[in-house]
Amino acid sequence: MVIGRDFFMGLAISEAWKYQGLTYPNPAVGCTIVGKNNQLLSVEAHKKAGTPHAEVLALQTAYSKLTNDTKILELKLSSDIHNYLLQNHNGCFSDIELYTTLEPCSHVGKTPSCATLISKLGVKKVFVGSNDFNEEASNGNDILSTCKITVEENVMKTECDDLLYPFYMWSKDKFVFFKIAQRLNGTFDGGVISSKISRKQTHAMRDVCDLLVIGGDTVRTDRPTLDARLVDGKAPDILIYSREKEFDRTIPLFNVEGRKVIISDNFNSTCREYKNIMIEGGDNMYSLTCKEVDYYLTYIAPKYGGSKTIQNSNDNFKILNIQKAEQDIITWMKRENNGN
Repeated sequence: MVIGRDFFMGLAISEAWKYQGLTYPNPAVGCTIVGKNNQLLSVEAHKKAGTPHAEVLALQTAYSKLTNDTKILELKLSSDIHNYLLQNHNGCFSDIELYTTLEPCSHVGKTPSCATLISKLGVKKVFVGSNDFNEEASNGNDILSTCKITVEENVMKTECDDLLYPFYMWSKDKFVFFKIAQRLNGTFDGGVISSKISRKQTHAMRDVCDLLVIGGDTVRTDRPTLDARLVDGKAPDILIYSREKEFDRTIPLFNVEGRKVIISDNFNSTCREYKNIMIEGGDNMYSLTCKEVDYYLTYIAPKYGGSKTIQNSNDNFKILNIQKAEQDIITWMKRENNGN
């Protein structure tokens, strides 16, 4: 295999997908840093809003490898990492290539500007996947070019745009994704299916989503809480997507403090005030929401059992990314047709 531009950008893309659904309201972004003779120095991703961006984490790790200085690895705040790098780099990045799935940010917000940091460190070349459409944060490439850093844009642009799409959608309107856990035979009923790590990831997504949508039958049968207790996170508002409006109010999801529970069969009007929307369900919810869903997130557990499966077997999907958590296979996909 030839190791080159697409290989290193591919590493950044794959790392970023691990945190898709967890970075709201920020985009999922990955970064790879490469030294002389294609030496892989770091592969990092932005993990949560308010924490260091992917480029900062990658520069932090790469600096430690280049200098054997491990003190920098103790720093957690983006501003502290920025300052440490600026004060101590001593030109160690002069032969470095940086690959980032999204144009480095130009603005100063909860974290300092990544583009300004990269320009002051004297990185040799920067490869960018997607350009930033957010006017407040864009023009990072111009900052780099002005400082005589070579910038190559649109590297694996399609793949990087797929990664960026949720951020684009909730910036313009809303992003809706459908999450389901299945066994190898496609069943989704009959108790706990996915691993503890997968369930923690789901809870982390609930922690940052605005609204969680679930079907009325599931509420009555499973009597769920639908909170984010596995990560000590907040419980999202709930839309029970149902024509029937009567529910047993002792069901735990109704008794979570600070939560709004909506019962409605009108998806669009109910979701107008929400940006990041997560749907959990099975066959019925899949059919009811297929025209509203942007991406599908599937956890596939290496086991058999159950009896209920998704019945729309003619639907085709494009696989965007595949990851592994313990023994589960995690797949992000988008539908390619309407099953016709």
